[in-house]
Amino acid sequence: MSFAEATARERVHASLHLALAVSRFRFWIYTGGTYVVGVALGMNDWGIFFTPAYYLYLLYFFIPANIFIYGINDLWDGATDGINSKKQEKEHLLIDGERRDLVVLLAVVAALSAGLLLVQDWIGRTLFLAFLFLAYFYSAPPLRFKEVPVLDFSSNMLYILPGIFGFYLAAGALPSSLLIAAGFCHIAAMHIFSAIPDIDCDRKAGITTTAVWAGYRPALLLCLVFWTLFAAIVLWLAGGHPLALPVLIYPALPAILLQCESVSIDHVYWYLPFINTALGGLAFGVLVYLKMW
Repeated sequence: MSFAEATARERVHASLHLALAVSRFRFWIYTGGTYVVGVALGMNDWGIFFTPAYYLYLLYFFIPANIFIYGINDLWDGATDGINSKKQEKEHLLIDGERRDLVVLLAVVAALSAGLLLVQDWIGRTLFLAFLFLAYFYSAPPLRFKEVPVLDFSSNMLYILPGIFGFYLAAGALPSSLLIAAGFCHIAAMHIFSAIPDIDCDRKAGITTTAVWAGYRPALLLCLVFWTLFAAIVLWLAGGHPLALPVLIYPALPAILLQCESVSIDHVYWYLPFINTALGGLAFGVLVYLKMW
């Protein structure tokens, strides 16, 4: 193997490692899982699972979409990431030498996204563009939604858009407004909850999120309100079915933290991906069973 070939292989390996690190594997489920549940909600039969389009977007929303979301975030969050212990201990902290490689990765994802836009109808294209718009401007200037209270959690609708897209792919129609409202309540609470551990470092970096603006306990109260609304809608749509009861875990989290000061949100926060994965898997299994039988 020549020196040039070895160098090229090393660069490819480094790029793949960076893509995995930046995309935050534990959070892949937030876009990919939402897409899968959206498909299950919208499907009429098993046929959707045997189409190339299903697997194409499944792959996209699990990996490239997360490289795009968190890659953009890492490019523009240097001021706060450097003083955030979460980035040091649980997530990849971007170093200066990686910035150029990350820009190349983002350009590849952007090109792939543009290619997918060409094969969609106007509704699918609108949903896809809305996802890309929110994913980019959540972190990037001049809009940088993450620094504007209320707009920060509202723009996290980007995590529901893969589900709406999946529903449309399966059903050829958009989901009901009640389903979309349930999704919004969930992502609103999720965003505020995830921002609470960052209150101190965001305040030091001059970033005013909803959690910074409201403060610890009011932010937890907002999470309780949004997750209570989410649970109520889910239970209503499920007709009070016992298998829907685990959704009450969500409002229970802020309620416990409000009552028990000895329980740290910094610890509880890292269990959310597991809770979302477990309940999302349950929802998918129940939906597939009910629609098939």
